[in-house]
Amino acid sequence: MNSFLSAFLRVVLLGAGTAVTFLPRFLEMRLGRVLGRFLLAIDFKRYKIAQENMARCLPELSDEERRRLLVENYRHYGILALELLHYFSPFRGHFSDYARRIAVLEGYENWQAANARGKGVMCISLHMANWELMLALAALRGIPSTLVTRHLKPEWLHKRLEAERLAYGCRCVYAPNTLLVVLRALRHGESVGIAMDQYMHPPAGIPVKFFGVEVDTLTAPTTLALRTGAALLPVTQKREPDGRVRIIMFPEIKPGPEQDLALATAPLIRVIEGMIRDNPSQWLWVHRRFKNLRQAS
Repeated sequence: MNSFLSAFLRVVLLGAGTAVTFLPRFLEMRLGRVLGRFLLAIDFKRYKIAQENMARCLPELSDEERRRLLVENYRHYGILALELLHYFSPFRGHFSDYARRIAVLEGYENWQAANARGKGVMCISLHMANWELMLALAALRGIPSTLVTRHLKPEWLHKRLEAERLAYGCRCVYAPNTLLVVLRALRHGESVGIAMDQYMHPPAGIPVKFFGVEVDTLTAPTTLALRTGAALLPVTQKREPDGRVRIIMFPEIKPGPEQDLALATAPLIRVIEGMIRDNPSQWLWVHRRFKNLRQAS
């Protein structure tokens, strides 16, 4: 991104972040749905990707049902966009206050049980509803968290998000230092957040069955769990019609047979599939999840 576009984006985001700071939640939800319908009308490339993904993953739905799901999905993106703009509020600590106001954490006792083993916890999640609220609320509830994520561009945007996450107690780790930092966090009994729903290029990703096809999938959490004994704790998010966002922590799950990394990862992917089927309108269907496909037997 050139310097002019970067500066323009910065002005827009800071201005929009100031505006959403004062929006009542009910109005934020309404405006978000309108914004989503606008995005649906102009986002031809991602619209097509979402259509293809839905047809592949949910063939049991009729064309009309998938069309309605796509509309709801884009309404979700509009709401999500306004929610994320709260990161750019000019008021210190605003995102933490916003997370406390609209989100609730359920299943905290499942994290406590997993954490009690003292081997660290890997929170396995996906790009569902608003994952940033999950990071904030977990950290605010006293869960020591490290997020495995990507280094963003432009640099000012990366530093802004990193600073906001650190402010509510979530550290971030980026390649190429990911493995060492994650191992250190687990050794200290901390929790690590990893999203496993996106495409991962080899060699970090290997073919694992996902919605009936074998597609390259991140397997590092499985390897780390087998190596360190860390707990694998599924976490999802769901935005309710009233605007409340539920952060749901499920009981710990065990990896599959150690001899086969794909089979060992399969239980995690089945849980993620279930989360998507339970709340399909709020998943990131516009991501190109299916690349280099191998038809599963």
